[in-house]
Amino acid sequence: MLFNSELFVQCSTAKMENQVTLSTEVNKVIILIAVQCVKKLLVSRKKNRRNRKIWVRDWLSRRENLGASTRLLAEMREEDIDGYKNHLRMLPHQFDELLSKTGSAIQKQDTHMRNAIPAKVKLEITLRYLATGDSLYTLEALHRVARSTIAKFLPEVCNAIYSALKDYMQIPGPEDWKRIEHGFRTKWNFPGCVGALDGKHINILAPDDTSDYYNYKGAHSIILLALADDDYCFSYVNVRTNGRASDGGVYQQSKLAQALQNNTLNLPEQSVVVADAAFPLKTYLMKPYRTTPTRKEKIFNYRLSRARRIVENAFGILVTRFRVLLNAIDMAPKKVDYVVLAACALHNWLRKTSDMYITQRCVDFEDIQQRVLIPGAWRTQLRQALEGLPRTRYSNHASQQAEAIRDTYAQLFVTTETVPWQDHMI
Repeated sequence: MLFNSELFVQCSTAKMENQVTLSTEVNKVIILIAVQCVKKLLVSRKKNRRNRKIWVRDWLSRRENLGASTRLLAEMREEDIDGYKNHLRMLPHQFDELLSKTGSAIQKQDTHMRNAIPAKVKLEITLRYLATGDSLYTLEALHRVARSTIAKFLPEVCNAIYSALKDYMQIPGPEDWKRIEHGFRTKWNFPGCVGALDGKHINILAPDDTSDYYNYKGAHSIILLALADDDYCFSYVNVRTNGRASDGGVYQQSKLAQALQNNTLNLPEQSVVVADAAFPLKTYLMKPYRTTPTRKEKIFNYRLSRARRIVENAFGILVTRFRVLLNAIDMAPKKVDYVVLAACALHNWLRKTSDMYITQRCVDFEDIQQRVLIPGAWRTQLRQALEGLPRTRYSNHASQQAEAIRDTYAQLFVTTETVPWQDHMI
């Protein structure tokens, strides 16, 4: 039998075509099955997501009718002004003014998916957080806003508050310095003083780079460096330093130190800043005598302490009003800066616009007749205070000129600038 090559080729070709056709059909079936599986998976996920969304938002969705903004705070506005003030640390008209200053910056646009949280609610939640340091869970339950949403907008609103109140945080100009010096001269009996300087730790939860923020007390913190004027306001703040530094180190790294060193602040001639022993003695920065002081040096230390007490009380009032600063703040360090700056800005704004923000009993008071120091109410209201900073040892000794200026002050305080009660206070 002869081999028919033509027939063989035809048969082979037909077989291959059948195989290709079969393979194609199989692939189509596989693809169709896969598509159906994917569709079912997507439908299932969408259903689960919808069910979960409905479960989470069921009670949160009643915010407009039952949230604190609509119920609790609205009732307090009408019936309990003191309660409202205690809740948000300001009166209703002050809240309205602050909302007018920040509203456009914190209000978001509604979307097809959901309505934006009103600026009023965001500001109320943020002020409550600053006032108490309440947890996100507590704020969520009170205001019926998801804690994930609150965590996102808290630093944004704090930054908006600071930006809106920046005029109350500006470094003083030449005329302002003269006014401050006059205040320290007449109220606190320290001529030539233009500010009281100190630094405090603000505790935070351990960030990723924990070693940079691990302080001498075994906690994680950033440092708030502040210069207070004669009226318990902050004329300069610096919060962008990790907790490992001492307050003297913070000062050396700050713009304030450079400005004082280079005399670029337009201060009155022969002006000084008062500070504690943690800072270096400079011609423009006075600190107490440390080694076995004489009577004259003890009187200088008392007079310096009397003036420096202003910044200590300013810190005390700050943390009494805004107790978030007493807790370990659960934010990234940069966001903590926004929280601290917002609290300081609110402190200055309220102090400068409200006579009742700080009353006499709020701060330390010297009873000259009885010759005793009466502690301010903030000292008894707080179970804890901001942690101070350790003394810093400086390798270089103070200049002879700086020591001479301090000695001159000490001499003035027992001659031409004496006060009748000072010997009884040392």
